[in-house]
Amino acid sequence: MNRDLELLQGTWSVETLQVDDQPMSAEVLGDAHVVIAGQRFTSTGMGVVYEGTIELDASATPAHIDMKFDGGPEKGNTNLGIYQLEGDAWKLCLATRGTVRPTEFGAPAGTGIALETLVRGGKEKARPAKKSAATAAPPAPALSDAPTEFEGDWAMLSGVMDGKAMDASLLPWVKRNTRGDQTTVMAGPQTQVKVTFTFDASQSPKAIDYVNLAGANKGKSQQGIYKLEGDVLTVCIAPPGAPRPAEFASSPGDKRTLTSWKRS
Repeated sequence: MNRDLELLQGTWSVETLQVDDQPMSAEVLGDAHVVIAGQRFTSTGMGVVYEGTIELDASATPAHIDMKFDGGPEKGNTNLGIYQLEGDAWKLCLATRGTVRPTEFGAPAGTGIALETLVRGGKEKARPAKKSAATAAPPAPALSDAPTEFEGDWAMLSGVMDGKAMDASLLPWVKRNTRGDQTTVMAGPQTQVKVTFTFDASQSPKAIDYVNLAGANKGKSQQGIYKLEGDVLTVCIAPPGAPRPAEFASSPGDKRTLTSWKRS
């Protein structure tokens, strides 16, 4: 085992992540972490697990890393990258698509490059306050396999978060998948949202409610509205604890997410 591989052994928490010049929030990252055991890695974030092996070339400048996935959503793929290891800090820059290795630490828009900073050890989780029976969050409902009008795969057309529109270069990377009453939203290899949902098409606007299955909002409910016009789905979701939106809009400070999707 080479020296750098020895130094990487153990658990590393993801402190920051930037993809295509877009930083991921701490809420999205949650307790994302990577475990290195021998040449194998296990990467966990938002309830999704990626597994595989790593190959290092510390003689290159900057040092090279190849991450070969043999388990999880990226199974069969290889990400080429560079890394920097300084004590308990690990900087990782990966090409999430294609076969061109990054040459410097950055994640310019439109490149599909992910830039991560990791620190040794797991994130310390705050002890949750005790809740009374009246305020305790309801348990997540049992998952159903029955298809709904949302069934299938969707490509993102537009996204506005807290009044800020997503960069157009990011849209092709974001996909939505619904099976039964469970929806997962992925941005490249990263899971952004994983929920179970219920809906009521008799309301106006039509209502949809989420219960988060993973991430910083795990177990929390969110209220929203939706409309389905042909193969285009538009959803407006309020943050946990906020009232259901009355219109399809997201303004600075309301923390709503307004997205549109096309069935693929």
